[in-house]
Amino acid sequence: MEVMSQPAKTTKASSQRQILSSQAEIKAAVIQATLNADKALAILTPDLEPAVYDQEEFLEALKRFILARGFARVRVLITQPSRTLKSGNNFVSMARRLNTYIEFRNLRPELGERQDAFFIADEKAIIYRSRSDRWEGMSDPCEPAVARYYLDGFDELWHACATEPELRHSQL
Repeated sequence: MEVMSQPAKTTKASSQRQILSSQAEIKAAVIQATLNADKALAILTPDLEPAVYDQEEFLEALKRFILARGFARVRVLITQPSRTLKSGNNFVSMARRLNTYIEFRNLRPELGERQDAFFIADEKAIIYRSRSDRWEGMSDPCEPAVARYYLDGFDELWHACATEPELRHSQL
């Protein structure tokens, strides 16, 4: 398998699983999935991972995704929202401006700790890392069965969690 260092030129119908081994490859895959998305993004992350989600390239792709569609939805499930706020994350700032499209929720401690991190676009594209503290993972722009599996678990957690009070207080 080819290792991805730049966003791959993919069509929305192609399936090309790739092994990722660096922060740059994860970021490139997330940007490409965002650019190819039509309606929804679901992100499970420990702290909004600034090396991926607080980068101008991602934020520009996200802004284009949201503004090109009146029905776009971005759901972000994080484990430490207070840490994210303290860092002055630009993703959080964007969410304040585009608050009808982007929502953050706190993973409640009683639901257990998650070691993984993932990004799902439109119930088919997935970037997955089994350990959120490492940059090794995989991506596939068209793997609906795997994406749906992780999205089902994400949805269960999402519905069990309330909007993070600190973020709500910040008018997100």
